Amino acid sequence: MAETAVGFVINYLTSSLTKEANLLRSFHSEVLGIKHDLESIQWLLKEADQRAEAESDTGTPSDGFQPWLKQLREVSFRIEDVIDEYKIHFAQHPPHESRLNIKSLCKLAGCIVKLKPRHRIASHIQDLKIEVHNIKDRRTTYGLDTTGERSTTAAAVSWYDPRKGALYLEESEVVGIESPRDELIGWLLDDQQSQRTAISIVGMGGLGKTTLAKKVYDSVKEKFDCHAWIAVSQSYQKEELLKDVMKKFCEGNNESIPKGIDAMDEEALTNKLRDFLQKKRYVVIFDDVWKVDFWGDIEHALLDNKNGGRIVITTRNLGVADFCKISSFVYVLELQPLPPEKAWELFCNKVFRFGHGGHCPTDLMELSHKILYKCHGVPLAIVAIAGLLSTKNKTVDEWRKLHDCLSSELESNPHLICIKRILSLSYNDLPHHLKSCLLYFGIYPKAYSIKSSRLIRQWIAEGFVNEKKNKTLDEVAYEYLNELIYRRLVQVSRVHEDLTGKPKECRIHDLLCEVVLRKMQDSRFCHILSENVSTFSENLVTRRLSIANTSNDVFLNSIDQISCQVRSILTFNIGDRVLLLDICNILITKPKNFKLLKVLDFEDGPLDYVHEDIGNLFHLRYLSLRNTKVKMLPSSIGKLVNLETLDVKQSFISEIPAEINRLRKLRHLFGYAHGRRGIKVQVGIGCLKFLQTLQVLSMNEIDVDVIKELRNLTQMRKLVIQQLRTEDGKLVCECIEKMIHLQQLEVTATRSGYEFEIIDLESMSSPPRFLQRLCLQGRLSGLPEWITKLQNLSRLWICWSELEYDPIETLKFLNNLVELRFGNNTYQGEQLRFEKGVFPKLKILDLTASFVVKTLIIEEGALANLEKLYIGPCSPHMEEVPSGIHHLKNLKFLIFFDLPEELVDTIRPQGEHRRIVEHVPLIIVRYMFEGQSFNTLRL
Repeated sequence: MAETAVGFVINYLTSSLTKEANLLRSFHSEVLGIKHDLESIQWLLKEADQRAEAESDTGTPSDGFQPWLKQLREVSFRIEDVIDEYKIHFAQHPPHESRLNIKSLCKLAGCIVKLKPRHRIASHIQDLKIEVHNIKDRRTTYGLDTTGERSTTAAAVSWYDPRKGALYLEESEVVGIESPRDELIGWLLDDQQSQRTAISIVGMGGLGKTTLAKKVYDSVKEKFDCHAWIAVSQSYQKEELLKDVMKKFCEGNNESIPKGIDAMDEEALTNKLRDFLQKKRYVVIFDDVWKVDFWGDIEHALLDNKNGGRIVITTRNLGVADFCKISSFVYVLELQPLPPEKAWELFCNKVFRFGHGGHCPTDLMELSHKILYKCHGVPLAIVAIAGLLSTKNKTVDEWRKLHDCLSSELESNPHLICIKRILSLSYNDLPHHLKSCLLYFGIYPKAYSIKSSRLIRQWIAEGFVNEKKNKTLDEVAYEYLNELIYRRLVQVSRVHEDLTGKPKECRIHDLLCEVVLRKMQDSRFCHILSENVSTFSENLVTRRLSIANTSNDVFLNSIDQISCQVRSILTFNIGDRVLLLDICNILITKPKNFKLLKVLDFEDGPLDYVHEDIGNLFHLRYLSLRNTKVKMLPSSIGKLVNLETLDVKQSFISEIPAEINRLRKLRHLFGYAHGRRGIKVQVGIGCLKFLQTLQVLSMNEIDVDVIKELRNLTQMRKLVIQQLRTEDGKLVCECIEKMIHLQQLEVTATRSGYEFEIIDLESMSSPPRFLQRLCLQGRLSGLPEWITKLQNLSRLWICWSELEYDPIETLKFLNNLVELRFGNNTYQGEQLRFEKGVFPKLKILDLTASFVVKTLIIEEGALANLEKLYIGPCSPHMEEVPSGIHHLKNLKFLIFFDLPEELVDTIRPQGEHRRIVEHVPLIIVRYMFEGQSFNTLRL
């Protein structure tokens, strides 16, 4: 697990040598030498880590190989530490001026006093340079050299791969593939589709992609003129792949293999295949494709002869499927875990196949379901664990032993180690920066659905995210997350309901979590303190601490064992206020272990106090006090000059100290106090020119000078302000016009009781053209004209306004709207009409407003993609249920609020009458009953 640490420190040195050139000028050659030595062995480390893992799995003696990797990893840690310590020293004691005066003489005297730390750091760098050079020289001792010859040690270590057995399963042994099998066969044999078609079966490791493809292939291959099954290796050669395809086609047709094929180059092989397939209808399966641009290696050889050629690819990476779209018609089948009933059927078939009549005994039923639950529908895991259980006595004690120690069995039991190895293949295929990002999921508790925004900001703070031209670090980090999702390593729990479709929450599969936890422990990536148990007991050489459901004693004992600099601390599900205070205080009182901290996350904890010297954490980049009981920030917060994210949302903090204006690297400021109050900021906020998020700013507690400074925040992406006074509207408009990158704007007017002031935003002539989300809560006499210019707008909320004009008529040209909500508005008119073609992308329409209209008409062809529709409160003036709802073919959820009782019968099914929209899964009607109370009807 040295590859991740070495890759990170190389990137870190590259960045430091570029950005901190002035800082490192005294040690430039030494640091550059260290970087070059590490780069010379970096490309060997992926193989080295896999070899070490294979030796560990099988108990093969390492002959010092694993200690060598451990030394390399730990020296990488120390290199990062030394550079960071010098940054602190440099910040505290910058070089003195060359001019000779009393002031400079004093500075020179101070520098002489501080020469000892600089000499110590210089000595460390020299020692590290020698140590790295020696480690580099020892690589040949372990069969790792730079000749390009790969070691065969790792490859020679054998392990049981159940995927091979998938090629020979009997039909009766295969469970849960009926629906995807029929769909695939339909695509393959579709006579109406004469052009070449690429079909990708996509899913995480172990879902049964190979099994499905093989069963489908066996059932259809004789219906084609030629056919081939190709197992694709991760390191295939293009020429060998094309030769293999040609040979398999010939073998399947009992034809002789073309002479001289083994001597042909890529061009000759491509032409030979094209000639062979000229008038043939063919099918070829490429099993287990890893390379994203694989399609580019085969597309010209497997020509589109208009005879219905079919190419099936099984892969763990959705990017492989997307790449095929450049020159082929594409189907994508995303394989899902087995549903519970099919998982149970497969489990029983394997465990009780030769006894108990194929059924689970009653006394084992509960434990069997608990064990099966841990598989989460993954056939590989079900088959492997069921296979192990089939060898054991069918007793409760035996079953319970396996259930209670399943995690350790996954590491050591020969029957189960295949699960870890197959899932590890996906991890091993990642570049080092994505490995670090995936390991970060292991810091969070199992089954924890993580907010994507929280995760990527922590990645950035850790230094995992590399800069890209013309992109923010947040945008690059989202690309990393999407890559992990495409590789089917990360599952999306929730998505943003807008055009971006960004993942809002995500998690990893529990089985993959077991793999991540093991790799996290082996690499000293993170140490977990949970439920009074520590993941390992020796001196803690770890970069991070994850603290959840633990006791104060366990925490304090672990802290005493730490023997390196911790970079991150995250806490979860801790209800002990004293423990959190101890954690917070120890960070300051034990600078030896925590002075280089970058991430500190107390979210959702009962913490009510932050140590007054928190500013001593010079390298801190991410600080979250979200949903804590902290009431104020100490003034030393201004010393956190590297802070990028400050999250005090839903805490009791209502005012940010003026010292925050020193944090010139701050990019995200979240503040939204309990009681739904925004935060107050001081004069100087305009100095934070890299600020991208400001949420939520309370406008009624700041003066005009502070508002004027907002115009300097030109990098702003998200601005949320509340308590906007009418008289400040024009000034705020001037500031917003300067925020050319703004994507999200939320404005709430000042209110007295239930009465809002007028939002005066009509003076804006050039709104930010990238604006995607707009929320206006307050009195609007009409919709500002500039809203109609926002062609990128995907979400629009208008609340508490008295609208004088038909809002639908005004907004109907905003074709990218995905969500449109009107809340507590009033509009008086004869009707609201949605014309054909209006709002083609809209998915959510919320008309829960006091619209005094007689009719609401939805023309056929309007709102073509609408999924959720909210209507009401319906006034007494409404004479009929809105017409045209039956045209909404994609509608999934329909709710009426406060519907007059006389209209209910037009919706309720009675006798032969059918409800208003038959295809909608859920209709809820909340209607008046006898003019006083309300009844709820679910259809």
